[in-house]
Formats: sequence, structure tokens, C-alpha cells
Amino acid sequence: MNKNCNYGGQALIEGILMLGAKKGAIALRLPNGEIEVSDREMKRLNEKYKFLKLPIIRGFVNFIETMIFGYKSLMYSAEKQIPPEEESEEKESKLSVLVGIVSLLFSLVLTLGLFVYLPSLVVDLIDGKLFSNALIKYHGLFEGIIKILIFLIYLKLVSKQRDIKRVFSYHGAEHKSIFCLENGEELTVENVRKQSRFHPRCGTSFLFIILIISIIISTTVLLIFPSLNEHRAIWILVKLLLIPLITGIGYDVLKFSAKHKSKVLDALVKPGLWIQRITTIEPDDSMIEVAIAALKRAIELNENTVKED
Repeated sequence: MNKNCNYGGQALIEGILMLGAKKGAIALRLPNGEIEVSDREMKRLNEKYKFLKLPIIRGFVNFIETMIFGYKSLMYSAEKQIPPEEESEEKESKLSVLVGIVSLLFSLVLTLGLFVYLPSLVVDLIDGKLFSNALIKYHGLFEGIIKILIFLIYLKLVSKQRDIKRVFSYHGAEHKSIFCLENGEELTVENVRKQSRFHPRCGTSFLFIILIISIIISTTVLLIFPSLNEHRAIWILVKLLLIPLITGIGYDVLKFSAKHKSKVLDALVKPGLWIQRITTIEPDDSMIEVAIAALKRAIELNENTVKED
């Protein structure tokens, strides 16, 4: 396997974004059936401010940058699904539907905000009603379990929608094409089709690792400072302040696990691979063609950038 391949992607509305170290490309299947490829460049703050490349810091900054860039790419792909000849009123109507789909998918990340308050409330109710606050010492642990349950239920519900199923199919095509490249095989439909759709560097795995790390850190903090449970507003503020640390650690763990093998790291990554059984679906050949177009263009752009440098 070629471990030097550093490409990642994101499923879009009827398309895929592929990113290399410096540049990337979006390939979309347009309503007329043609594939449109457009170049993309992601400006990274760590190129200007070197301290942002430090461990932990780099993970949080990368997460924010990727989230914003990914959202803009989703909006672009949604707009491209509206035929230009349609009336403006109908365009606005269709755009609002597509934006709804985009928002639903994007809320997978934004819903993490709900995990700050809702799990605390649920644990408080269960602990107070059933255990007379006997579990308060391990509040962080049970909050984490509730977070994971919310995460899984949310994914399962979203995956039932027809439009999201297509996005998840493109997600599968993205993983398969990257695996094909990493395995040193030519990027053809036949070669990509036979690859696995479960990739350890997927954003789904990243989110699950964040949840696991948040359980460990939150539980540790409450064991050291148990009085935080008595001041809910302060505890919520502490959890918000811990998000950059948790995200940064999660990023470094995922990157490290991609290059090193150990039972502990495998245990952290494996649940994310299981969850990809929900967030990825086997793509059809037309989706694989889109993935190949995006990846080939991303490779071409990055190779040219290296030569120029």
C-alpha cells in the first residue's frame, strides 16, 4: 500500500470534493448527465502562522477550516443541480429544498453543540430519579454514553432519507477511489469498484474518536473537580472550552493511527469503521466515475504545484 498518498474527500450533492496537500477539485454529475470538474484551493492559516502546525492546535484549526470549506462546497454542489433555464421562482423553491438537504447533512457536525447540554440533562434526570444521585461521580462517563447514543440515532434517522442515501453512496465512491490510489492501482471503474468503502481516515471515524476522547477527558475533569457538577453553567462553559483540546487530540490520534498500528489505536478507530456501514453505501458506476474525475484532477493539480515549488 502507498502510505504517501495524502488525499481526502467529502461527498456532496451529486458529486465529490477531493483535496490534496495544497489543492483539490470538485466533480459533479450535472442534471444533463455530464460530469463537471472545477478546481479548488484551500487557504490554510498554518501556512501563514507556523505555530498553528503545533500538535493539538493544528487539529482544531484544521477541523474549523475543513468544516467551513466543506459547507461552501456543499452549497456550490446544491446550486449546480438547478438547471439554468428554469424560472427564478422555481429556482428559489428547488434551491430551498436542496439547502434543506445540505443543512441536514451539515448538522451532523453542528449537532455536536447539542451534546454539550442535552446529555447533562438526561443524565441528571436518570441519576436523580433512579439512583438518587449516586452516579454523580461518574457524570462525565454517562454523559459520553448518551452522546454516542444520540450520535448513532441521528445517523440512522438521517440515512433513511432518499436524498441523503445518494450522498452516502457518493461517500462510498470517495472512499473506494482513495483506497484504489493508496493500493497503487490504476483509477478505473473496475479497480475502484472492488475496493472497500470503509476507510480509517474518514470524518465519521474522526467524530467517533472525538466522542471517545471527550468521555475520557470529561470523566477525568469531574473526578478531579467533582464540585463542577453542582454548578451546571460553569460545567457547560468548561465543556465548551475543552472542545479545541478534544478536537486537537482526536485529529492527532487519527493521523497517528493511519501511520502506526497498535491494538489501542485499532480499538479507537474500529468503531468508526463500523459506523461507516451507515454513512457509506455501495455506489453505482456513474458515482465512481465522478469520484475518479475529482481524484484525478486533484492529483494533477498537486503534482503541478510540487513541480512549480
